[in-house]
Amino acid sequence: MKGTPSMGRRSRGKTHITCRRCGRHSYHVRKKKCAACGYGKSARRND
Repeated sequence: MKGTPSMGRRSRGKTHITCRRCGRHSYHVRKKKCAACGYGKSARRND
């Protein structure tokens, strides 16, 4: 199955955890980068 029923089974592991810098739940575990403040990628904050 590739359609709608199988979409619910996709997210098993954690994608985002709490960011060390901004405290939001936006730090991507595999990319090692925060989606909110840019921690891990840039030295400067993105907000």
